[in-house]
Amino acid sequence: MPIANPIRGRTLYQGALLLSAAVAAATSITPAMAQPAWKPDRPVTIVVPYVPGGGTDASARATAKLLGEQWGQPVLVVNLPGADGLIGTRKVTEAKPDGYTLLLQTPAIVLTKHAPSFTGTDPLASLVPVTNIAQSPGVIVANGKFPATSLPELINYCKTATTPCSMGTGENVAKLFGQQLKAEVLPNLIVVNYKGTAAIITDMIANNVNFAVTGVASALPHQKAGTLKIVANQGTHRFAGAPDVKTVIETGLPQYEYTTWFGLFAPKGTPPAVTQAIYAAVREAMSHAELQKAITAAGAEPLVNTPDEFAAQVRKEDQRFTALAKRFPLN
Repeated sequence: MPIANPIRGRTLYQGALLLSAAVAAATSITPAMAQPAWKPDRPVTIVVPYVPGGGTDASARATAKLLGEQWGQPVLVVNLPGADGLIGTRKVTEAKPDGYTLLLQTPAIVLTKHAPSFTGTDPLASLVPVTNIAQSPGVIVANGKFPATSLPELINYCKTATTPCSMGTGENVAKLFGQQLKAEVLPNLIVVNYKGTAAIITDMIANNVNFAVTGVASALPHQKAGTLKIVANQGTHRFAGAPDVKTVIETGLPQYEYTTWFGLFAPKGTPPAVTQAIYAAVREAMSHAELQKAITAAGAEPLVNTPDEFAAQVRKEDQRFTALAKRFPLN
């Protein structure tokens, strides 16, 4: 009778156990790995907390169109302006965190908690960043006949002018920059607060106010007409729509850098798998020339980043503007 090999027998037994374990592991993991990414099965709403027609609204509608085509579901853009964007923003913070209600906001959202009328209200605490869709540099714009073509020239002129220079400001970010400029380099600067950009532009053209901080989209048509001039680009790089205008960084004044981003947020509690799926869909949409062209026409540049990257960007802006708001309280 042949003698069994105990070593070989044990090896075969162990191998069988390992194979069984591997099959069991594969069986338990495969369904999770094969689970499809989240995709809406009913209409999605993007809330824009500003009036129709601006760069934020245009970027939202162009993005919504391609997302709708990609998902096979309507993506609706709803404008809910009022209270410096807080009305529309609150609508989203109170929505169910399931990916079907999104918010398109700008850096102005980080200043809500610093505005006197909204003390203690921090919408960021009730939202999660999803992704950017675009960015646009802030610009310093002056009357077309203003004798300066860069921010240093503007500062030098206003320092020696017999009549104090005046600066128009609209949104809270511009108000902070106005106070910063006054405190750091132009103590005689008169900062005039407006309720909207349109009124500032009208007064600049009429030479009732010398210069202002606005979005580049608002300034470009008037620069082309010669009624206004872009004195400085506050972005990190030159803007394609005004390539001859130097950035504040190039002219040695990086403390006045400011780029507006247009970012999507979801209600706090939205599952990471859902925010990742929305980010991936936006990234895919942004590969289409149609969307890139629409965003460029709105005076912006396409920009998509991951939820983690966007969250880090928002935190950085929050820290920066919180520091400025402490130095120059909003009123």
